[in-house]
Amino acid sequence: MTKAKRKKLETKGWKFGDAQDFLDLTDEEITLIEMKLSLSYQLRGLRQKKRLSQTELAKRIDSSQSRVAKMEAGDPSVSMELLIKALLALGTTRKELASTIGQSKRKAA
Repeated sequence: MTKAKRKKLETKGWKFGDAQDFLDLTDEEITLIEMKLSLSYQLRGLRQKKRLSQTELAKRIDSSQSRVAKMEAGDPSVSMELLIKALLALGTTRKELASTIGQSKRKAA
């Protein structure tokens, strides 16, 4: 969007921002969301790399295939504890977990 168009929209009352602004989330809440999403992405990638089905992973962690699907999709009902448990079941080390959690998906402002 051009600066002129944005300015025109702002004069008509439009506001611009990101998801954090729209949902009125704190920096801490955004950080937790990013951490969970990083764990979810890592879980899917590692499971696929190891050529395991969601059902096979579910058996390893005493859960269900649908729960694994929710874990990989970043469903908010999934705890970080379960994500970490699944990653550990796939052989992830503490160092790799720390690296995954430390990754940020947001672009620098």
